[in-house]
Amino acid sequence: MGPHPAVAAIRLAVRRTLTDLAAEAGSTFTAPAREARERAADAPLVGAAVGTTLIGNAARHPSGLPRTPAAPGSPLVLVAVSGGADSMALAIAAAFEAPKIGLRVGAVTVDHGLQEGSDERAAQVAERLRSLGLDPVEAISVRVGRGGGPEAAARDARYAALDEAAERHGAIAVLLGHTRDDQAETVLLGLARGSGARSLAGMPAQKGRYRRPLLELDRAATRQACSAQAIPVWDDPHNCDPAYTRSRVRHEVLPVLEKHLGGGVVEALARTARLFRDDADALDQWAALAERDLRTGEGTLDAAKLAELPSAVRRRVLRRAALRAGCPAGDLFARHLETVDLLVTGWRGQGPLHLPGGVEATRRCGTLVFRRQGD
Repeated sequence: MGPHPAVAAIRLAVRRTLTDLAAEAGSTFTAPAREARERAADAPLVGAAVGTTLIGNAARHPSGLPRTPAAPGSPLVLVAVSGGADSMALAIAAAFEAPKIGLRVGAVTVDHGLQEGSDERAAQVAERLRSLGLDPVEAISVRVGRGGGPEAAARDARYAALDEAAERHGAIAVLLGHTRDDQAETVLLGLARGSGARSLAGMPAQKGRYRRPLLELDRAATRQACSAQAIPVWDDPHNCDPAYTRSRVRHEVLPVLEKHLGGGVVEALARTARLFRDDADALDQWAALAERDLRTGEGTLDAAKLAELPSAVRRRVLRRAALRAGCPAGDLFARHLETVDLLVTGWRGQGPLHLPGGVEATRRCGTLVFRRQGD
């Protein structure tokens, strides 16, 4: 009898991502590695109590199939685990699939320190992951600032911790447990902010070292997978707290849309994200080529040539120039770019514009100049 359908679907999604990572890393089963795996498969379980289930990098999976670790020195993949169903289902699947293609898998759980007893909970999650065979496993405490609101500040602190752990362990990638439901919420949040196509494109399946294998699966599948494998999960109370915008979208906005527009809203929003991402990628490529052609010898931009571009491309060129001058990406919004765009399309002799990060945009002698104030 095969695994539960939800378990099988998650394993397949994870296997595809890990296979791509193994190919990128040039991971292959050398003869010594294969011999080590075969020796490990024949070795008895040492220190394993009766009834203990060890999976992934350990010796046996609940299915009864033997599991042996990847050879020492094999490429390492880390999983970001909160203890919730999404990330636990991802970690279990990664632990099951990674050794079969020559990858090691570990995990990082981040304690944001925002709830009483969060440090103990993070330690429990880490111990659970170790018992499931992931190695290395770390529980990292972070200090959450206040910039950009509580959700953004927690996210920034979390990603900083994940980046640091990945660098320290030499991991080739970090897997994130975002699902199709998370993608739908992200699209709605971008729509409410009046953001452009890039924001409505939602979360990418791949960005830098980060991978999101579960973006095509819904949240219900991860809960079913954990239940089928008797894996306990933790439900973060912040996910139900109406003080957080994403929580309101999840528990109030999406259910209303599903009720009045019919089922399939989540799938439609996720599909919209994919379509916007294709468009945004094409426009970004166009803007990169246009910026190269418009840049003068002094590093400024030719205003007359900028004016000839479609607005969607022109504003991307302006954004690229502002970021290059030192604008923080998270603080540069559409309203800033609309104002800078007036230096091209509505020039009336207006003075310098002050952008986030202490960057100044000025029109001078038919060109746009972006520079950090004081330079």
